[in-house]
Amino acid sequence: MDARPGVASEFHPAMTIAELINLPTCVNLDTANQALGLGRTTGYALARSGQYPVPLIRAGRAYRVSTIEVAKLLGLTVPDAVDVPARVRVGSPLVAA
Repeated sequence: MDARPGVASEFHPAMTIAELINLPTCVNLDTANQALGLGRTTGYALARSGQYPVPLIRAGRAYRVSTIEVAKLLGLTVPDAVDVPARVRVGSPLVAA
């Protein structure tokens, strides 16, 4: 932490792999920034300028980020398909037909 008065520290602890894996499929920009080790100001500046390191999803005035895209950027292997639980039927809101 910076000891100078009025100067904020830019240290942002990175997220662990376990924390990243347990995130929902889409997260807010603050969470993606934490996973990537970016500060809030830097992350939002990159988003506004179109230079964020992964594709962004606009949700009104907010940004959302795909957790899979973050994982790929960090070099984690993401399976192409995921097993859908048997209790979820095709045509339900959770599964595209």
